[in-house]
Amino acid sequence: MTNLDLHTALKKYFGFSQFKGLQEEVIKSVIDKHNTFVIMPTGGGKSLCYQLPALVQEGTAIVVSPLIALMKNQVDAIRGISTEEGIAHVLNSSLNKGEVNKVKSDIESGITKLLYVAPESLNKDEYIDFLKNQKISFVAIDEAHCISEWGHDFRPEYRNLKSIIKRIDDVPIIGLTATATEKVQEDILKNLEMIDANTFKASFNRANLFYEVRSKTKDVEKDIIKFVRKYTGKSGIVYCLSRKKVEEITQILQVNGINAVPYHAGFDAKTRAKHQDMFLMEDADVVVATIAFGMGIDKPDVRFVIHHDIPKSLESYYQETGRAGRDGGEGYCLAFYAYKDIEKLEKFLSGKPVAEQEIGHALLQEVVSYAETSMSRRKFLLHYFGEEFDDISGDGADMDDNVRNPKNKVEAKDEVKILLEVIRDTNQEYKSKEIVNTLIGNSNALLKSRRTDTQPFFGIGKNKEGKYWMALIRQVLVAGYISKEIEQYGVLKITPKSLEFIENPSSFMMTEDHDYHDSDNGNIITNTKGSGGSTDVQLMAMLKDLRKDVGKKLGVPPFVVFQDPSLDDMSLKYPITVQELSNVHGVGDGKAKKYGKDFVDLIAKYVEENEITRPDDLIVKSTGSNSALKLFIIQNTDRKLPLIDIAKSKGLNMEELTKELERIVYSGTKLNIDYCLNNMLDEDQQEDIFEYFMEADSDKIQFALDEFDGDYDEDELRLMRVKFISDVGN
Repeated sequence: MTNLDLHTALKKYFGFSQFKGLQEEVIKSVIDKHNTFVIMPTGGGKSLCYQLPALVQEGTAIVVSPLIALMKNQVDAIRGISTEEGIAHVLNSSLNKGEVNKVKSDIESGITKLLYVAPESLNKDEYIDFLKNQKISFVAIDEAHCISEWGHDFRPEYRNLKSIIKRIDDVPIIGLTATATEKVQEDILKNLEMIDANTFKASFNRANLFYEVRSKTKDVEKDIIKFVRKYTGKSGIVYCLSRKKVEEITQILQVNGINAVPYHAGFDAKTRAKHQDMFLMEDADVVVATIAFGMGIDKPDVRFVIHHDIPKSLESYYQETGRAGRDGGEGYCLAFYAYKDIEKLEKFLSGKPVAEQEIGHALLQEVVSYAETSMSRRKFLLHYFGEEFDDISGDGADMDDNVRNPKNKVEAKDEVKILLEVIRDTNQEYKSKEIVNTLIGNSNALLKSRRTDTQPFFGIGKNKEGKYWMALIRQVLVAGYISKEIEQYGVLKITPKSLEFIENPSSFMMTEDHDYHDSDNGNIITNTKGSGGSTDVQLMAMLKDLRKDVGKKLGVPPFVVFQDPSLDDMSLKYPITVQELSNVHGVGDGKAKKYGKDFVDLIAKYVEENEITRPDDLIVKSTGSNSALKLFIIQNTDRKLPLIDIAKSKGLNMEELTKELERIVYSGTKLNIDYCLNNMLDEDQQEDIFEYFMEADSDKIQFALDEFDGDYDEDELRLMRVKFISDVGN
């Protein structure tokens, strides 16, 4: 097939006048019957690499995909460019016998060009026996990293694909993945027996994405609401690590007028499918989700991805942020970061086998390094995937917070030397907390028992605050001067690099964190390539409404009709005939004829009308469910019900209930939990803790734990703090 024929087919089927990146070379490789391996980031146009060759070749291409939802979206999209309903089919467990027979009939008659299957379905003898008698053009394996045990989403059923393909026919294979380290790439090629494959690795640089990491404060929910309200009517994803947090954030967004739905593995399949469809069909603007959500989403116009909790690895972060701006338009990637979240994730690892812990800790350290780095975040991410980036003139070089607002740095060479020497001279047997206490001269039972408080270096760093030394420990850890012991969880060890530093200290620029507490989210981008700055906003809104109606009527997601860049182009060019519409970006003749009449009619009418609307000011409301829980707790503590019973009746554990108690008293409401404390602590003990809080500079529990040095546990101190705030503050 000539270059001219390929470009003609691209325009005919997809409405594009040119290929993106490596697409053309990949497609030629597939058409020439070569095994082909494609590593292309999310949004790079992977699906077109197998869709176009399937459409122009004789026979049916088999596409192996891990998720039913992803298959359905792609089938809808392909059907949207053809008059033949059977041009693309899904073959999976959701079909009844009649539907399966229809799929087989369309394949036999040569109508079906793309057959999407799950690996489990492809394993069935009845399907293998049918397919080996058909003309198969090639097999595409999407999300190919699922083959590798070293990949971030390993699926055992993917390991048998090569033997199944051999049973069907000896046809070329195209493997595609969005993220793959060298180890994963090697594993994929070996498992599919295609070491000789033509390999195409696209740049991992998503130049239209803006990366920002903010300090995670107690106002994080308010920060999220303010941010999302700036994107009213646009699509976005908020990722959380726990199901409980997903539901909390969804509720608070909903009561603040944001059209949000929750998504996590705790919902039944019907609810998950419903919420996913609401997001795709634009009945919901925002989906709040755990990482269970995303792989099945092929929505090109996601304008922002927020991480309420920092992810467990940079691979996960890259893939999740990659769901923004897949159409080349604006994509804002905002992550909230607090080191205590990393510590929580480390605790989860502590019960796992040592080998798994080592991998988990290494991945987390990369995440910490990314969050705390002062260099270009884009340069850091691309370096992680083995790609160099010019952070001065590279594409998208200014698209992150560190470049826009460089962090302050201070020379800390002398402090690093002191820190490393203290870790060495305490025999490398302390965790971060004890090292900090040693540096600032804060003695406790453990330090006394080992006579550390009698050493000449005890208190050597008291001219700096504890939080300074803790931040320095984290940055020195990231730089590789110290490591954390896996077996004795959290114990700090020095490395050969640190011994060299102690002998010959060199410059160490310690990064001062941005303070985002009073930020007004000043980095919001209003214009990037692909999202036109001169588009007619009012017309764009009307076109989106029409697209939504057309999608609903046809039972397809709105972006199947036209994508955002096409609507942008319409609101710039004002096409008023179907012929003119076919010249719009991303609109071929077929699409213009199939969907165009309603759109050009609307535009023709609109040219004489123009109205402006204003968004409402931000008002942050609390959720009604929180109010109901507060009332329940107050009523039942008044009745002197045991706290554990109150917690169980609301499906909470004691830690969660204690947080609710704290929220109530900190908001100014009195609570009487004396009846509970009297069973835990005697009068003198209560007075001891009460007096501590009365005299303390901070109500932080960690400080209280350090002060009492094991005399009281955390639960006792937290509940006494509730009593203290209630009695003294309210």
